[in-house]
Amino acid sequence: MTTEAVTKRPTWQGADAWLVAGLSLVLLSAAWWRWLPIDVTEALGFATGAVCVWLVTKENIWSWPIGLANNVFFALLFWRARLFADFGLQGVYFALGVWGWWQWLHGGRNRGALKIARASAKEWVGIAVFLVAGTWGLRELLVVVNGAAPFFDALTTVLCLAAQYLLCRKRLENWWLWIAADLIYVPLYLSRGLPLTSLLYAGFIVLCVLGMKRWRAEVAEA
Repeated sequence: MTTEAVTKRPTWQGADAWLVAGLSLVLLSAAWWRWLPIDVTEALGFATGAVCVWLVTKENIWSWPIGLANNVFFALLFWRARLFADFGLQGVYFALGVWGWWQWLHGGRNRGALKIARASAKEWVGIAVFLVAGTWGLRELLVVVNGAAPFFDALTTVLCLAAQYLLCRKRLENWWLWIAADLIYVPLYLSRGLPLTSLLYAGFIVLCVLGMKRWRAEVAEA
């Protein structure tokens, strides 16, 4: 894959593209004009999150700056909901987003564009250790600060960090970890009074499946 391949502009073609754009515009309008009881910050998180993930499925470099904006909106949202691990996670995401942006552009051979590849056995061992130790340690911390859902908040946090690392390195298996986290996030956010965010993560599951299919096809072609 060339640098041009990962820096090309997104082409808004296909039912999935128009669905993402349409839903984002409708929800932003509904939040701004108060047609629905939707917080503007949550609507902005929905819009930037949906566009970001859609661009990732297309392997488009513009997913990274839009993802950075998404981190800011969700940090504000999670702080209000007292989901402290998810709030802190947005700061880590922001740092990883800057690193991932650089990796996609210059993390390949001879500082060229990074290609999609499968995770190595060494990476999987490190991820497994991180998932167990990270979930246990973070849960203990969240219990101390009176988090709303210590175990599930901790588990989804470490799952997302592991998935984000694999995404930054363009590992195909990042999609499996995102799907696992999203399956937990949907009922978690619903229980915390964030129905729109819960719906967003349900949509993420669909986009993750599409992204995995597209990335697999590219690996097969390579």
